[in-house]
Amino acid sequence: MNDYTQQLQDKKDRLKTLFAGLDVPEWEVYESLDKHYRMRAEFRIWHEGGEMFYAMFEKGQKAGGASLIRCDRFDAASEAVNRLMPELIALAAQSAELRNRWYAVEFLSTLGGEMLVTMIYHKRLDDEWIRAAQALQQQLDISVIGRSRGQKIVLKQDYVTETLKVGNRDFHYRQIEGGFTQPNAAVCQKMLEWACGAAEGLGGDLLELYCGNGNFTLPLSEKFERVLATEISKTSVGAAQWNIEANGIGNIKIARLSAEEFTEAYTGKREFKRLKEGGIALADYAFSTIFVDPPRAGIDGETLKLVSQFDNIIYISCNPETLRANLDTLAQTHTVERVALFDQFPFTPHIESGVLLKKKILGKSKR
Repeated sequence: MNDYTQQLQDKKDRLKTLFAGLDVPEWEVYESLDKHYRMRAEFRIWHEGGEMFYAMFEKGQKAGGASLIRCDRFDAASEAVNRLMPELIALAAQSAELRNRWYAVEFLSTLGGEMLVTMIYHKRLDDEWIRAAQALQQQLDISVIGRSRGQKIVLKQDYVTETLKVGNRDFHYRQIEGGFTQPNAAVCQKMLEWACGAAEGLGGDLLELYCGNGNFTLPLSEKFERVLATEISKTSVGAAQWNIEANGIGNIKIARLSAEEFTEAYTGKREFKRLKEGGIALADYAFSTIFVDPPRAGIDGETLKLVSQFDNIIYISCNPETLRANLDTLAQTHTVERVALFDQFPFTPHIESGVLLKKKILGKSKR
């Protein structure tokens, strides 16, 4: 058994133990590549004896000394990142403006090879830096952002456009520097396929909480009459709106509300101008299904009460412990129809999961 197979088996065993005592079907398992699966990577830039190189440090240890790990390549990162790493540092080393006080770098790539590089400095970035960075950007055919305290200089653009294939359709996503995206694009495609399969035949309207940049929203919109999606981050809402328009999808509306705020609106406890200004009347929707992809803390108590009212629940989780706690509550009103493990983060303890639940009627799930 190789290292990847063993770590995946360990995750399967962990889920089996964690969810013991809960009536769940067999886990569907979606593997990752064992190399070049991360579209994002971040490194410190280490200067030592006139040499400059990429570095990481042992978790919990101070930078430098025995904790220093030199990274001339990084197998977890995409092939595009690995190709660029030596070229970028070699060219930057030739320019005093780019080299001096360069502290860290962030790479954001796509499956198609598009690349955004953020260069972070411990100095004020001036016109001379801009000219040097523009030359670097042109020579390497990338987009460059410069950052230092109180500064963000975007030379061309602050995003990449990822294309993910779901079923027979390509979906295009604007992924903004500093915004949240799933780092493992190949597994993300599998997650989208699974979610669409779980939604097949449910019909009616869909409510989505925590929609981010519309990662799941776009492909799921093909399975429902209308979609109302909520997200609190202005950056993510802006990206979601662009993604909806760029993909020519007409049945999605985005409400800039947190899950807690939406719960208050849905239960009539509060009115929000943001809903009225967006032309959203909750009474107009006939929701059959709710889709949730909460943060690591899981779903809060009040929102969980709201979620439990829906006939169908599709739940994507990045924390199996909070998922188990939430399912202990939801299993009182719903049956667990499908469960899936998505190995979004190979060789780490992190587990991404998917669950489909259906409302019980007279002790049976509603179909």
